[in-house]
Amino acid sequence: MFNVKKFGLMALAVGMMAAPAMAAPKVGEAAPDFTATDVHGKEFKLSDHQGKTVVLEWTNNECPFVVKHYGSGNMQALQKEARAQGVEWISIISSAPGRQGHVTDAEALKIAEDKGATPTTIIRDESGKVGKMYDAKTTPHMFVINAEGTLVYDGAIDDNSSPRASTIEGANNYVRAALTSLKDGTEIATSKTQPYGCGVKY
Repeated sequence: MFNVKKFGLMALAVGMMAAPAMAAPKVGEAAPDFTATDVHGKEFKLSDHQGKTVVLEWTNNECPFVVKHYGSGNMQALQKEARAQGVEWISIISSAPGRQGHVTDAEALKIAEDKGATPTTIIRDESGKVGKMYDAKTTPHMFVINAEGTLVYDGAIDDNSSPRASTIEGANNYVRAALTSLKDGTEIATSKTQPYGCGVKY
C-alpha cells in the first residue's frame, strides 16, 4: 500500500540533499560582495572599494595561531606594509556570541589598539554570514582581492603551520608575496593554499 506520509518525508529528504550548498569563492573569479557594519557603526560594502587592493583577514584574538602572528608583531608589520601601499585591510571576527573570540565593538577596538594593529577597519560578523560566504575555515584565513574585484589569493598567511612564533622567520609569507606581485604587475606564484589555525567559531 502506498504510504503518502512516508513518500513525502523521502521526497523532502531527497530535496534537502539536492539543495546546493553555498559555493566557496574561487580564485580568478569576482570576490563575493557583501555589506556589513564595522566596529565604528559605519556601513562597509566591498564593491565600494573597487579600484583598491583589499585584504580580508579572519581573526580570533584567543586563538593560539592568531596569538602567534600578533604576539610576534608579524601581522601588524604586514598590515603596516600593506597600508603603506594603499591596500585596504579588513579584519573580520566571525565568532558567534558565547564562542571563543567573541567580542563587542569596544573590545575589538581595544584589542587592536593594545596590539598596535592597523587594519583599515574591523567587522564583527556575529551571524557568520560573511565568513560562510567566503568559506572562511580558520583564524587566520586570508583573502586578497585585486583592484578589479577579483579574488587572487585564498589561504594561509604563510607556509609554516606551527603555533610557535619562532617559526615565522624563514617562512614563505603568501600574503606578502601576493601583494608584492600585484604591486609589480607580475603573476602571483601561489594563489591558493590550505589555511591553518583554529576553526572559525561560527
